[in-house]
Amino acid sequence: MIEIQNESRRLLDTEDEDTGVRSEQDAYLDKVKNGKLFLASLAAVLGPLSFGFVLGYSSPAIPELSTITDPRLRLDDDEASWFGSIVTIGAAIGGLLGGWMVDKIGRKLSLMFCALPYIFGFTIVIAAQNVWMLYLGRVLTGLASGVTSLVVPLYISEIAHERVRGTMGSCVQLMVVTGIMGAYIAGMFLDWRWLAICCSIPPTMMMVFMCFMPETPRFLLSQGKRREAEEAVRFLRGPDAPAEWECARIEEASDNQGGSLGMSDLKDPGVYKPLGVGIMLMLFQQLTGINAIMFYAETIFEEAHFKNSNVATVVVAAIQVVFTAVAALVMDRAGRKLLLILSGVSMCLSTAAFGVYFKLSSETHGNSSGLFLVESPLAEDPAAGLSWLALASMGFFITGFSLGWGPIPWLVMSEIFPSRVKGFASSVCVLTNWGSAFIITKTFQDLMDLLTSAGTFWLFSGCCALNIVFTILFVPETKGKSLEQIQAQFKGTPE
Repeated sequence: MIEIQNESRRLLDTEDEDTGVRSEQDAYLDKVKNGKLFLASLAAVLGPLSFGFVLGYSSPAIPELSTITDPRLRLDDDEASWFGSIVTIGAAIGGLLGGWMVDKIGRKLSLMFCALPYIFGFTIVIAAQNVWMLYLGRVLTGLASGVTSLVVPLYISEIAHERVRGTMGSCVQLMVVTGIMGAYIAGMFLDWRWLAICCSIPPTMMMVFMCFMPETPRFLLSQGKRREAEEAVRFLRGPDAPAEWECARIEEASDNQGGSLGMSDLKDPGVYKPLGVGIMLMLFQQLTGINAIMFYAETIFEEAHFKNSNVATVVVAAIQVVFTAVAALVMDRAGRKLLLILSGVSMCLSTAAFGVYFKLSSETHGNSSGLFLVESPLAEDPAAGLSWLALASMGFFITGFSLGWGPIPWLVMSEIFPSRVKGFASSVCVLTNWGSAFIITKTFQDLMDLLTSAGTFWLFSGCCALNIVFTILFVPETKGKSLEQIQAQFKGTPE
């Protein structure tokens, strides 16, 4: 044990020799083989894929359930709204549950157990005899989605090394949007019950595949299981990489961070600074107006003469998949901060253009009060030259969101917290995200009544401008840094 501690100090306690430390890290990483790391990540991201199927399920299912012949299952407009949005309530609860689970039973078991409410939830939907069973099924799948949205980014950030962590972390959001697109496509061919059966396949596969994957070395070391941690590192890095070196580096950082979480830790800049950044990233993600844009997507395509709304929703989802994949590929080259800024600029301009579209459209109809827009801002043909503006704005917005503010808040959340507060801090961030998503979704129509459509989108544009300023001033660049170096940066100690 003394030899390990000496090795740890020799490797890490060279504060004035940053170049030497980095070259030693590079020498270690040059010996790493990524095959099994990619395999473990693939098993884990079946969770976000399941999460995407949950989010996408309501779009094809609601029209069918609204016209179904069985009166016990038929949804009216208010029930359809709850069927779509009640998932966010379950997800908010799941975020709190997930924060407790990852610290108590570990990242791997948390991921395996969260497959159960996915499967049970979809089973209840399949067997539903009334609307309340549909609600219960949606709450359970939402609960699983909340746990997933916390645990998977954490699991991947702790098993990945700094050269590929950005790309692999971005795959979380990539699989979410892939699942949404998969639900849209499957919904074109399957009825709502068969679609629910289809949606239950990814979580079942995740539970099976995760049986063969390791727990994260950081969690094992936090439990005093050094031998198991070294075995996990050998599995993830290959036989040539010295597992003892990585375990020593993690242990040294853990010793510097101290023990378990206490109230006094909230005064520690290594805790309250990343917690503030994480909460604001999640809040700003929802304040971009992503839900409003998706709300209008189908109508915008219809005005551009895409009459098949099913195809329109698949096209929107495909745009998200393509550009989220692009973000994953460039994440470890361009960096998180640059992509967030470019994404914010894109969304700021496109939501401002949306506001102009609605304003010009209302003036074209001779209705400057905006009350007509509240009900259906695109219900009648606007001026002939305006539909291209709405279509271009939507494409520009979705592209920008997918490149930055879609995947990066979840990635940064998984990177910035010390091990002892990861469960608590991550659950606060997830609760913020899902809670604000529910509030914004349910109050959106009231906002339209108050500000008109144009005013609402200009408000979103202002929020996007604020997130650019926030990113420049407060969000650290985490590209190419180990988790320990990122946490040292917040504390203001040498890396």
